[in-house]
Amino acid sequence: MSAAEQDLIQALSDEEIGEIEKEITHLNGRKSAAIDALKIVQKHRRYVSDESLQAVANLLGMSFAELDGIATFYNLIFRKPVGEKVILLCDSVSCWIMGGVDIREKIKSKLQIEMGETTPDDKYTLLPMSCLGDCDHAPAMIVGEDVYRDLTNERIDEIFDE
Repeated sequence: MSAAEQDLIQALSDEEIGEIEKEITHLNGRKSAAIDALKIVQKHRRYVSDESLQAVANLLGMSFAELDGIATFYNLIFRKPVGEKVILLCDSVSCWIMGGVDIREKIKSKLQIEMGETTPDDKYTLLPMSCLGDCDHAPAMIVGEDVYRDLTNERIDEIFDE
């Protein structure tokens, strides 16, 4: 490994490198850890910057383009900064039929942001999600790691006033 590649790997923290190396031990080859490594970096930084992606690629023995292809394929790997909590708002037909448009407008009004934006306090980023697989409890959303179902305007107030 060249000195330049070593410098880029150092763009990752020792903790990130340790977690990635631990994942590699459970898999068949370094490249197999690509998604897990990206998730680890995102857990620590909230998104995967170009510099971090290059560092992970070097650590795993991959090219930037190869890893970027993986990162951009998965819509839950964020390549741009996001808030502390990402709101994944389902925009499937089921949610739409069950009032999802009103829920979307309520959230946008409550947080004073548009879809794809982050609140000024960096707390929330609002993103659409094609389907959360919770159609029998539509409309639905995920905030951080918490799933909210059967949403109403009143429930949105409760969730974001907590």
